[in-house]
Amino acid sequence: MSSHYLYKIQPIRDGFLLESTPEEDAIVSQHFHYLKDLTEQGTVLFAGRTLNTEASSFGLVILVADSEDAARGIMEGDPAVAASVFRAELFPFGIALVGEGLH
Repeated sequence: MSSHYLYKIQPIRDGFLLESTPEEDAIVSQHFHYLKDLTEQGTVLFAGRTLNTEASSFGLVILVADSEDAARGIMEGDPAVAASVFRAELFPFGIALVGEGLH
């Protein structure tokens, strides 16, 4: 049976959101397309980030997976996590409410 998981991501390097290198930009583009593909497949339900640029900024990905190991594999397969541009933490997640305005 599938369950929901959340992974939180944050840039490894301070100042990343204010000034990134061309290499980081390429990895973040791969990260976006990875999540977009997983969204189109129905695995990712939600992905987004806070809009502040301080060190407290973070992104969230809510996904469906058959197990915590499978969810961890998806998180670790994220190009920005694999390349150590973002650090990531995985959590089991329970969706309690979803508003129509989410779209």
